[in-house]
Amino acid sequence: QVNFVESGGGSVQVGGSLRLACTHSGYIGSDYCLGWFRQAPGKEREGVATFERDGNSRYAPSVKDRFTISKDNDANLYLEMHNLKPEDTAMYYCAADPGAPRGCIMWFRLDWRNARNFWGQGTQVTVSS
Repeated sequence: QVNFVESGGGSVQVGGSLRLACTHSGYIGSDYCLGWFRQAPGKEREGVATFERDGNSRYAPSVKDRFTISKDNDANLYLEMHNLKPEDTAMYYCAADPGAPRGCIMWFRLDWRNARNFWGQGTQVTVSS
């Protein structure tokens, strides 16, 4: 069992920046898929950023070049967000999947919907114009 706690959300104006953090308790193996997701009101949850198993990061096209995912040696996750836009307004969640048989990129794009993921409770990001 993994328990995540996200923090760092808040209200900012367009063009602002935030840094989200996701700490955890419980075991996270080196082969777990880790990532950030978000869900806006009335919309489906979507992947924001993840790591491939080789350590390379991948991003949703809508946030590429504005967001940066990172992690520390304890597998705590971070998300640096710059040049925020109103469409970035959402609840942001970190997640982990200990399985992901088709790899972390497929998990991030599709398979998370049916995977046995561990989720945090989320942190709200609101961007106003």
